[in-house]
Amino acid sequence: MAGKKNTNVSDEIKNSEETNVKNKKNKKTSKENKAEKEKKVNLHKDHRKRVRARFIREGSLDSFEYHQILELLLFYAIPMKDTNELAHELLLKYGSFHNLLNANPEDIMLRGGVTENTAVLISLIPHLARKYLNSKWDKNVKVDSIDLAVDYFRSLLVGKPYESFYMLCLDAGKRLNKAVKISDGTLNQSHIYIGRIVESAIVHKSVFVIIGHNHPSGTLKPSNADFAATEKIISALKTINVKVIDHVIVCEGKYFSFAERSLYNLRY
Repeated sequence: MAGKKNTNVSDEIKNSEETNVKNKKNKKTSKENKAEKEKKVNLHKDHRKRVRARFIREGSLDSFEYHQILELLLFYAIPMKDTNELAHELLLKYGSFHNLLNANPEDIMLRGGVTENTAVLISLIPHLARKYLNSKWDKNVKVDSIDLAVDYFRSLLVGKPYESFYMLCLDAGKRLNKAVKISDGTLNQSHIYIGRIVESAIVHKSVFVIIGHNHPSGTLKPSNADFAATEKIISALKTINVKVIDHVIVCEGKYFSFAERSLYNLRY
């Protein structure tokens, strides 16, 4: 019996020692994992700090690659995580920075597998850009030249992935009373509503108007539909003694002015 008791005590001691060793190993492993996680967090934190410092130092995004710009943007939607890989994945899925920013939030969430916060932040950018560009204009700015008209339409239409048609309602001194959005169309055509154009010209006390739209398809040349719409608008507004002085088309940094080419006797 004594031998058996001694054996049991010995086994208990051995098991206790093994348990202590295991506990020590587990504690060590846990500390190592924690240290590794902290190291990764610090690396991400330092990387983010360097990227932000680079932007502050350079004062622009000119030297940044598109994935780096997107990565920087994602810092403000995704805390404590490496956003570089996600930036590359999103650009790969959408094919370009332009296509990604023009996608709606629902599509970005679905295809990109990101949260609503992230998707909204990304899709906000082109809308913010348009508001930013348009905010430089005074409320009653004088639009009496091709250059001014083109700049104004660019501020309204920059980055839009579909055709949009606007009309600038001007007073007798060619000062802007109101920029009216007439319609949003498909990628290839914008449906022109003559009745709304006439009504808007009356409501905003127009003496002159400048009409304009974008060609997101990349083709600057006016289509047959553009010529036909211009004729109809000129004719309709003539009945209320409002003069069309130009039709401007903007496309990828270029423009086409009907007045510049003396089409339909339009002039400023």
